[in-house]
Amino acid sequence: MLAEQAFEEGEVPVGAIVVHKNTIIGKGYNQVERLGDPTAHAEMLAISAACDTLGEKYLSECTLYVTLEPCPMCAGALVWSKIGTIVFGASDVKSGASGSVFNITQNDALNHKAEIIQGILEQDCEYLIKAFFASKRMKY
Repeated sequence: MLAEQAFEEGEVPVGAIVVHKNTIIGKGYNQVERLGDPTAHAEMLAISAACDTLGEKYLSECTLYVTLEPCPMCAGALVWSKIGTIVFGASDVKSGASGSVFNITQNDALNHKAEIIQGILEQDCEYLIKAFFASKRMKY
């Protein structure tokens, strides 16, 4: 699992895949620390890979599956890519942008809305994220 790989590498454990016609066309996991890049979120990497695979900038017939509700940056990128559906496990009550704190992905003022499906494998996703941050607190 991509989120577990991120965890093992000391990254916030978020993994994402983009699926088109039942085929994975892009995937990514958080690599912010590894790359020293605050934009290297799982969703951003998966979007880039999917666009590269399809050879186009719009992902309207695609579904993004992600461990954690997208942040505002990722939600914005998902709107710009015109992703069809976003499926996420755990809600992000601190910075979620698909309904928890903000609702960028379904904002009427923007040029695209994505279908949102939340809570898939929610307990597993929450456990992994909580375990990661608990391990970080133990080190201090």
